[in-house]
Amino acid sequence: MASPAEPDQRVDAPAIVPRRTVDLPVEGMTCASCALRIEKKLNRMDGVAASVNYATGTAHVTYPADLDPAELVAAVERTGYRTRLPSPVDDPSAPDADAEPSADQQSDPESEALRQRLVVGALLTLPVLLLAMVPPLRFDNWQWVSLALASPVAVWAAWPFHRAAAINARHGATTMDTLVSVGVTAAYLWSLWALLFTPTGRTGWGVGSSMSEDSPELYLEVAAVVTVLVLAGRYAEARARRRSGAALRALLTLGARRAALLREAPDGRRTEEDVPVSRLAVGDLVVVRPGGTVPTDGVIVEGHSAVDTSLVTGEPVPVEVEPGAAVVGGTVNTSGLLVVRATRVGADTTLARIGRLVTAAQKPRPTNGS
Repeated sequence: MASPAEPDQRVDAPAIVPRRTVDLPVEGMTCASCALRIEKKLNRMDGVAASVNYATGTAHVTYPADLDPAELVAAVERTGYRTRLPSPVDDPSAPDADAEPSADQQSDPESEALRQRLVVGALLTLPVLLLAMVPPLRFDNWQWVSLALASPVAVWAAWPFHRAAAINARHGATTMDTLVSVGVTAAYLWSLWALLFTPTGRTGWGVGSSMSEDSPELYLEVAAVVTVLVLAGRYAEARARRRSGAALRALLTLGARRAALLREAPDGRRTEEDVPVSRLAVGDLVVVRPGGTVPTDGVIVEGHSAVDTSLVTGEPVPVEVEPGAAVVGGTVNTSGLLVVRATRVGADTTLARIGRLVTAAQKPRPTNGS
């Protein structure tokens, strides 16, 4: 007997929510734990997947299309750091065709500020360390001289750590800056208390004989040396980050900045228009003259030539190409005239993908249990 017809059991597939991506430049990060805090804050938002790269100072965020990007900025700022929505010229995978490196981009204010604090701090710390560790060098009231020399180090040179620790405390968090600030402050304030309210501050203390057992020790050299050592590490790290960033920018600028867009009129006439590469679209025809750089990934439709592909393959010998051959943006046309049809543009080009891979490789991977 035929079974009765069953009702329609179709289940509607869940709607696919469009997603977007953005790279937010983050300012104020001082260690990897800062990047981890921002990453956790962003990932707590519904539908948001974020990866924060401390080496490049950026947060790569994927978010639902119906989410206002300003909410991402607000989330980062609530964590205690500064950010902004990038303009098109800030996208490292699609650099502005007309942009020239500015003096501000070539200079590094962070490294310069750290270097200034490091140099001044080291010069003031050296006599403090010698007086504390070499008793024959001491003289009457040497401890007060040490206080005068160590004070600028513990306050001014260590100010970036104190400031970052205060900001983190305001948001209920601790970082490496908190440890440095607490250690330097404790050593300095203890020494200041000892000089003002104990026999340690008397003239002749610690000169020519062992120190009195009923007087506390001084730790001014601890406050100064810790500050200088951490500043030295921070300065070396800032220089390394700058060099890696400069190498990435140099890689991305190997591509062409402008392209000769070929337009065909209905009557068959062809005209060329000089346009920024950011205006190219898939399917556009571009002319690449001898000695020129291929502006985007594409396929040759006219012409024969030899293309220098050392950017991608490392091969020093140019490769012969003809109609139907694929070419990569950033490679150099060495001889004949070529007409190329664009197949990938902007962030989809091979050069832009290499840039993203290099950027991703700079992000440290967490270990088990972190």
